[in-house]
Amino acid sequence: MRRLIPVLVLALAALLAGPARADRIKDIAQVAGVRSNQLVGYGLVVGLDGSGDQTSQAPFTTQSLENMLQQFGVTVPPTVRPQLNNVAAVMVTADLPPFSKPGQSIDVTVASIGNAKNLRGGALLMTPLRGADGQVYAVAQGNVVIGGVSAQGKSGSSVAVNISNSGRIPGGATVERSVPTAFAAGGPLVLNLNTPDFTTASRMVAAINQAYGAGTARADDATSVTVNAPADPAQRVTFLGSLEDVAVDPARAPARVIINARTGTVVIGSDVTVSAAAVASGSIEVSIGEQPAVSQPGPFSNGQTAVVPQSSVQVTEHGGHMFKFGPGVSLDQIVRAVNQVGASPSDLVSILQALKAAGALHAELVVI
Repeated sequence: MRRLIPVLVLALAALLAGPARADRIKDIAQVAGVRSNQLVGYGLVVGLDGSGDQTSQAPFTTQSLENMLQQFGVTVPPTVRPQLNNVAAVMVTADLPPFSKPGQSIDVTVASIGNAKNLRGGALLMTPLRGADGQVYAVAQGNVVIGGVSAQGKSGSSVAVNISNSGRIPGGATVERSVPTAFAAGGPLVLNLNTPDFTTASRMVAAINQAYGAGTARADDATSVTVNAPADPAQRVTFLGSLEDVAVDPARAPARVIINARTGTVVIGSDVTVSAAAVASGSIEVSIGEQPAVSQPGPFSNGQTAVVPQSSVQVTEHGGHMFKFGPGVSLDQIVRAVNQVGASPSDLVSILQALKAAGALHAELVVI
């Protein structure tokens, strides 16, 4: 049966190449300075059913537990090394959304850093979450929700579904400090495009000036557009709310071919064209078979039975198809041509790389 390349993504790209449709500014740009911040902390999960850290291999878990107990007036004798398997050392991470205020709740992710096998049923103890500046911005605590499951028998057989040594705590952290922003400080607003493009930036400036008057916006470069905004914080919020709904016709994406070398997935943009070129696609298959034979000695010959190897080597060349691209060939014609010869994903990658090397592929070739 002819092998066809996975052209679902290619066909999707072709279908998306339709009439241009205006997008909202909030979908293609972000306000400079309005961003989330990453938080991280170190903590302990307790209450595990024997699936915690093996303290002989993770001594930091015991040390952390002893330090915590000292804060409650409990001193562990130096000669005693607790052997606990219901405690796990974890790293706690969270994203602090912009404009978060003290008292609000955010979700946190809990992941084991020791050799704990399962965090199911565990509870995270109070854990400070710090930002890049070392300051505490939130405090996390709560029951860990695990999406995976694992089980092990006495014989050593085990089964696991998803990951069970990491989980989440919905609303498990309380914000204790706000991150200062320059949004309420007054002055112009800067909009940063998600995909830098000079054409899109100029069209955004034209759309804003048409909606709010000439001189309201100006383009700084291919990424940033500066917009004059009211100084009053309440008016800035109202202005930005209406500004985000302004429609902009973004520029067409550049001609680009994306190749995933690990999975064989190939995505070809709608503007990719090929100059006149002839391509021959084929592959060589080498088959080696071993059929050992048994050699029996003659009667009364004092010989020994021996195994005689018999090898068969066969070389077969498949394909060998040649097809020709005319000048200005479109995406649809490229896909049809490679499908007609039954090219495999690896063959398609080789064809595209050869066309690029020959200067016939008018697109940027990106291998990921």
